[in-house]
Amino acid sequence: MSTKLKHLAIAVVLMCLAPATNVAAQSTNAVGNNEIILHAWSWSFNTISQHLQEIKEAGYTIVQTSPINECYVGDNGGRQLFGNGKWYYHYQPTDWTIGNYQLGTRDEFKAMCDKANSLGLRVIVDVLPNHTVIDRSHINARLDSAVNGRENLFHANGLWPINDYSDRYQCTTGEMGTLPDVNTENPDFQYYYMQYVNDVLACGARGFRYDTAKHIGLPDEPRDPKSPQNDFWDVAMGRKAVKGLWLSIPRDQLFIYGEVLQDRNVPEQGYAKYMDLTASSYGWVLRNVLNKHNAKEGDLLNWHHSVDPAHLVTWVESHDTYCNAHESAGMSDELVRLGWVFLTARQYGTPLFYSRPHGSTRDNYWGDNEIGKVGNDEFKHPAVHAVNEFRHINANEPENIIISDNGKQIIVERGKKAAVIINLDEQAATVSIPVTIENGKYRDAVTKQQLQVKKGVLNATLEPMTAYILSK
Repeated sequence: MSTKLKHLAIAVVLMCLAPATNVAAQSTNAVGNNEIILHAWSWSFNTISQHLQEIKEAGYTIVQTSPINECYVGDNGGRQLFGNGKWYYHYQPTDWTIGNYQLGTRDEFKAMCDKANSLGLRVIVDVLPNHTVIDRSHINARLDSAVNGRENLFHANGLWPINDYSDRYQCTTGEMGTLPDVNTENPDFQYYYMQYVNDVLACGARGFRYDTAKHIGLPDEPRDPKSPQNDFWDVAMGRKAVKGLWLSIPRDQLFIYGEVLQDRNVPEQGYAKYMDLTASSYGWVLRNVLNKHNAKEGDLLNWHHSVDPAHLVTWVESHDTYCNAHESAGMSDELVRLGWVFLTARQYGTPLFYSRPHGSTRDNYWGDNEIGKVGNDEFKHPAVHAVNEFRHINANEPENIIISDNGKQIIVERGKKAAVIINLDEQAATVSIPVTIENGKYRDAVTKQQLQVKKGVLNATLEPMTAYILSK
């Protein structure tokens, strides 16, 4: 397969020579989602600031940072993603205050938020109230003092490993992967944590991603013996005050979603009452389709979630699928891009683009291996930019998805005047495609190539592993 033919990756809509599946979107909302998230993974605050104009021009509306809290300083303060330093050290809080040695200071964070807001971009912060640093000797004395002693910081069950993740008591009160489980129901902790949240908002952030959200219990779930009531989410979402302290900005003015990874016995509907949720199963299905180069390898018409798709955050890959077991790291940038075109062209779900490390290859997942550095250029690739704009332009148009009989083509139509065609085939494909968009000439947003629909059929030769984004 010629790599020269693969760089176009953009969109249109089609059906193949053989019969195809044709399904409209299903949601309780008539208007589609318009937000698009760039996960500026492990970029420093200053690096994000330097690239905000590019992020805006690429069509994103939200920038998600890595955790900004004070965190564990390991490997003598090394700043490699993996090696002499670790990206996941900022997921080991030593205190809930803004700023850490990996990403930058509070002042730098505020300056970045100010610039983002001036450009009409929203910053959301990855927060993790559920656990502390593994080595508890590194916990800041301020945190111990805030809860009146270390013995009040953790659940009674908080230092016992979770053996059964489908057991909700273990899942919400036990030690996850050696990370001690914070007593998030302790009013003293809630008060301290909400001071941090409100400071983040005062600096200009306008939302949060809640890490390991499914490990914090809902009101009707089993209580830890040290927890008076499971009210963390009510406090965090501004439904109630803790010791007189409220969430400083109304919940409906913030974009908040939770990492509620799907598994057995996870009360998705309960969490959805508080925030949007991650569509982790859908991401797995999509990656399987992409890796097999065949849309018949998974049901892409089903969101694989019990929650309205208008309230799901979708991705081709996340930082966890890339970093933890390298589940998605072997996928080529081109393949991920095709998946992004599909997700972003859809009417529902809020797509999140994970920015892979700068210089990364399929043989070297860490690339330049520097915390704080900008990711690779994929976040602003012409095809990514084009489909992001396609989403904004067609936000109010209903979707219609068509999958060719052989599974090699996926089509997303938006209304009657715009469509995306994704050719998963590793060979060029000549197709005759029945479509529902209007007859006439359409222009591909990246190549500027013109395609024509006559009598409800698009006849075209599609390049291998390419997407086309068409509009009149």
